[in-house]
Amino acid sequence: MHSPLTRRGILAAGSGLAAATVLPALSGCSLVAAADSDPDTLVVHSQLGTTAPGSPTYLASLDRFRKENPGLKVKNLINGDDLAQVYETSRLARKEPDVVMVNLYDKTLAWTDVGATVDVKGYLDGWGLRERVRPEALSAWTDAKGRLRAFPYFATNWPIAYNRALLDRAGVDAIPTTGDELIAASRKLRAKGIAPVTVGGNDWTGQKLLAQIIQTFLTEEEARHAYSTGDFGSRGAREGIDYFVTLRDAGVFADKAQGLTSDLMTTQFNTQSAAIESAMSSALAKIPEEVARHTEVGGWPLADGAAHDKPTILRTYTLIGFWISPNGVKKIDAVEKFLRFMYHPDTVSRFIKESGRDMALRSDTVSTDFPLVAAAQRLGSGVSQVLLPDVYVPPAAAQPLITATSTSFTRGTSATKVRAALETAYRSA
Repeated sequence: MHSPLTRRGILAAGSGLAAATVLPALSGCSLVAAADSDPDTLVVHSQLGTTAPGSPTYLASLDRFRKENPGLKVKNLINGDDLAQVYETSRLARKEPDVVMVNLYDKTLAWTDVGATVDVKGYLDGWGLRERVRPEALSAWTDAKGRLRAFPYFATNWPIAYNRALLDRAGVDAIPTTGDELIAASRKLRAKGIAPVTVGGNDWTGQKLLAQIIQTFLTEEEARHAYSTGDFGSRGAREGIDYFVTLRDAGVFADKAQGLTSDLMTTQFNTQSAAIESAMSSALAKIPEEVARHTEVGGWPLADGAAHDKPTILRTYTLIGFWISPNGVKKIDAVEKFLRFMYHPDTVSRFIKESGRDMALRSDTVSTDFPLVAAAQRLGSGVSQVLLPDVYVPPAAAQPLITATSTSFTRGTSATKVRAALETAYRSA
């Protein structure tokens, strides 16, 4: 299913960047610097450290770790969406960092299978950390061969955020729970010059919402089959696509949604230009207080005959994990110190309290300063959870699915063409 981690395979994949293009992204560090051979220097590669949610807490935690371990230096490498590409390039040179903090998605799905990272199950158990992890997270990070790809860390709830004040202004009396109610609410919002549902139809946010809506008529097993194989021809999948097209052509989504990104989506909701968005925990935590206090969280409205009895949300435990590289195995004592520290209840609590992060680890701490994050955690049986397809979509299909998503959000595109675009995304997988 996955191609070997070879120089030709990696550099031809994804963005197609050549090594000379990728190397400067290592925050000013060369690959030689990244692979510090000093056994007293731990090299960590992360997406945290700039504007990513949780970055201030992470950097503060690193400072504390350094103070508690004065004989151990920590080198922090930072990348954004290109982290996987940069890591793979460094691994080809055998100069990869020791620990990688990234989610389970697209390229990373193949890492353990091709030896780019190692099975960490033995370390988790040997270090006595298994009981710190939620069972759902362990299951999500374990591959079909029983290997634990990484130490689970960040999770996320992914409900729908509704600006109650904007709905009231438009004369919408209640949070919509059915497709008909959502269409009626959208018409009233548009009459007041308010965009209904804002969504990044040109990136991963739109891809996730599209998958959520399609699953309206799918059981978990049926959804797993569809997103593993690219077969959207079942009755439930076709009904889900029809439902999406009906909502889209009724004006439910913001104008030109097919060109919007996650940043533009967040801006529209946070500035109250749009009334509704699909918002994962990190987005909920960034909603301004003056907007948050009249925002409610719930699920995506259902259609008649749905496979679910409650409005749906997404939830995942694979947002960020700690992967150990072959180089990290050579410094396993340092890696153990670092992971024990990051798994410590005090460190976990700081991420929850200071950054509003949902965690894949057990904790009694509540996001008191992030009420919408806490509200999403309390939804419980009031919503139905659908499948986040990330761990089932073949890596080669991940980016083509984004293109298919933009096509799908283009008004006037028929259900037949939406299905064809989705299935075409899998042809290279």
